[in-house]
Amino acid sequence: MPTAILTGPPVPGSPLEGDLRSLGFDVRLATGAGEAADVLAGLPAGERAALVDPRFVGHVHALRLGLTDPRFPAAAIPGAATALPEARPALLAALRQAAAAGPRPADEQPLSGASPGGASPGGPVMDTRPARADVLPDLVAAALADGGARPHRPELGPLVAAVPGDPQARNEARQALAAVDDEDVRLRSAVKARDGFFTTFCISPYSRYLARWCARRGLTPNQVTTASLATALTAAAAAATGTRGGFVAAGVLLILSFVLDCADGQLARYSLRYSTLGAWLDATFDRAKEYAYYAGLALGAARGGDDVWALALGAMVLQTCRHVVDFSFNEANHDATGNTSPTAALSDRLDGVGWTVWARRMIVLPIGERWAMIAVLTAVTTPRIVFYALLAGCAFAAAYTTAGRVLRSLTRRARRTDRAARALGDLADSGPLAEGFAVRFGGAARRLPALAPPAIALAGAAALALTASLTPYGGPWTAVAALGYALTSGLAVARPLKGALDWLVPPVFRAAEYGTILVLAVRADVNGALPAAFGLVAAVAYHHYDTVYRIRGGTGAPPRWLVRAVGGHEGRILAVALAAALLGAPQFTIALTVLAVAVALVVVAESVRFWVSSGAPAVHDEGEPA
Repeated sequence: MPTAILTGPPVPGSPLEGDLRSLGFDVRLATGAGEAADVLAGLPAGERAALVDPRFVGHVHALRLGLTDPRFPAAAIPGAATALPEARPALLAALRQAAAAGPRPADEQPLSGASPGGASPGGPVMDTRPARADVLPDLVAAALADGGARPHRPELGPLVAAVPGDPQARNEARQALAAVDDEDVRLRSAVKARDGFFTTFCISPYSRYLARWCARRGLTPNQVTTASLATALTAAAAAATGTRGGFVAAGVLLILSFVLDCADGQLARYSLRYSTLGAWLDATFDRAKEYAYYAGLALGAARGGDDVWALALGAMVLQTCRHVVDFSFNEANHDATGNTSPTAALSDRLDGVGWTVWARRMIVLPIGERWAMIAVLTAVTTPRIVFYALLAGCAFAAAYTTAGRVLRSLTRRARRTDRAARALGDLADSGPLAEGFAVRFGGAARRLPALAPPAIALAGAAALALTASLTPYGGPWTAVAALGYALTSGLAVARPLKGALDWLVPPVFRAAEYGTILVLAVRADVNGALPAAFGLVAAVAYHHYDTVYRIRGGTGAPPRWLVRAVGGHEGRILAVALAAALLGAPQFTIALTVLAVAVALVVVAESVRFWVSSGAPAVHDEGEPA
């Protein structure tokens, strides 16, 4: 159990101790800094510890934000400071340092967080008054910052967090406390700060109340995520019936699944129950739900005599490649220095004009708009029309976002870091063949022009796609092109990916691999080839999403043995091309199925093992809607 140490005698009539206990803290009393240090040193090493001034006046949610968020090793609000086990030594050292140092000149005092009057109608404003010398938690937080362990200071907005210095100030703080409904603030802040139009105006106004209902009944975000997955799989099963009633039920269930999908993140923000595992489950289950639904639609269409497996696989390929563009661009610029792009400046100006914000969010077809479109079209049209609309919408969104990011990259002056280059190299998913060619041609690659890596990757991918599409199926030429693709892939990654457009290399690799599997399955022209190809692309895409979320979680890429075990992107392409050349069409279907099962077993087993045992810090995605 976490422990909160009151740094002095309690104020008569103060609800502070009860508030802390309601947040799960065991409350201990210490008279003076020395005794507080002794109590802190004696607490079990694996527990969170907090220092709280007994005169604190504030909302319970302000304490919750300041003292219970699992994402930050150390955090502070006016009158309170906390540390997770990994930051406890720094907190103890800061406590002893603050106790020994005594008051500091006002111009050297750190700024406090929000307090009464510290927020305006336009949003949170940081209090500019210096920390008082008699508020020990504030001095400790200042010492933490001075020692390099700067504590996180949450934005409290209209919430009150203050340590009044006299009865009049205490009365004013209590009046400010009574004027703000912290439950309303907590509920509104549970909604993601940036989301799509459909989610913001059609889902979040009521899904946040569902999140609160779940919190009050002890449900966890991961349980809600799992319920969302189960609902989506039920929707896919309903679509697979191929009946109009099944399609209507599928559309309704898909929307319900999305409501639960929104509620799990809102529950995490409402209850501050963040975790790396939860963020990974939320992201991977989103893809599993969507792609399972595509398969359900394809099965339902087949029951009616319409084969749309190629469209289903094409939609999955396009959607996954869109995401890889997002991931690669963001990782390339995660910690880039400098941003003088006029394109970015124009984008920022457009975001300042009300209607353009929502228009730009809608045209990229984020998950809310996409699922709403799929659900409505499923209920009132046919699977073929659903996929036509999905392909058209995703193609336009992909062209719009990719073009904008290319323009930003070409017009900005920025230096990309070694971390960004490593992330792009990991996202490339190069196997033994590409690695071998990269070593062999490393010296030559360093002498090539700046735009060479994406150009070489694109040339190799285009040659492969044209060969697979135009040469006779079953001939040797696609396998020869796949070997050439392995060579160009190795050359593309032979030097660190720090160029302006080098973030395009992983998306090109994904499009080449998924597209080749799609083309060969279509050209095999045999029952079962496209469903088997769908399963293989789904298994490989899972591996690529898993790589992204390991990098985002700060845990690094999957181990090299895993990448080598599943062949790398170039190895899998060569294996599929050889299977098409050496086996008849029925046997090719079997080969795709065996490869899909093998890849799925290896990557899912390692992924589950890693995420269940991962010690990665808690994270939660607040970025663009997927």
